[in-house]
Amino acid sequence: MNNLFKAAFIIAGKDLYSEWKTKQVVTTMLIFSGLVIVTFSFAFDPTNNTVRAIIPGLIWVITIFAAILGLNRSFLSETKNDNLFGMIVSPTDPSSIYLGKVIANFIFVLIVQLVSIPVLFILFDFQFIGHLPLFIAVVILGTFGFISVGTFLAGLASNSRSSEMLLPILLFPVVSPIIIAAVQATRILLIDIDQIASAISWIQLMGVYNLIFFVLCLVLFEYVLEV
Repeated sequence: MNNLFKAAFIIAGKDLYSEWKTKQVVTTMLIFSGLVIVTFSFAFDPTNNTVRAIIPGLIWVITIFAAILGLNRSFLSETKNDNLFGMIVSPTDPSSIYLGKVIANFIFVLIVQLVSIPVLFILFDFQFIGHLPLFIAVVILGTFGFISVGTFLAGLASNSRSSEMLLPILLFPVVSPIIIAAVQATRILLIDIDQIASAISWIQLMGVYNLIFFVLCLVLFEYVLEV
């Protein structure tokens, strides 16, 4: 178990260091997020209270599509110089490759969220009066669920020539429950705080979803590498 986590952190560290040098993935994700926020801020009147109802959805639109940009590059960057093959034949547990990629992708998306969500609130003049700890929990759980499944399917699609098109097709049907739960919980915590019990129910659903799919992906990833 220690070797699993040690190898996973080494792989995640490699991806983070590579991104620190190139700044390609996070920069692309931030540019996309900025375009979405600016476009919607000009398309709608930020002072309109009705328009503020779209903010929970916008948070997850930014998260989902920015994450897909990062997921697509997660394994494609490894296939160019046969780095992935080197990882496969190395004396490490194949699950550590998956876990390392999940950690790196999760950090990339969190960085984008730390920048884009405050900017979104500022441009829409949105005053946060909800439950901050639960809101953070929703963002973390929703993002982790999306990334854990997305990383698994990105590895599966990496062997295809049209992996950039294949990944969204495979991903969206599987992650629909986590997206719905995340949007609903975010809406309640930002707009309809009186129904906090419903938000907790959605959070519990996300927790169960994350546990089931993360374990399944961790166990099955070894067979993805053999495809």
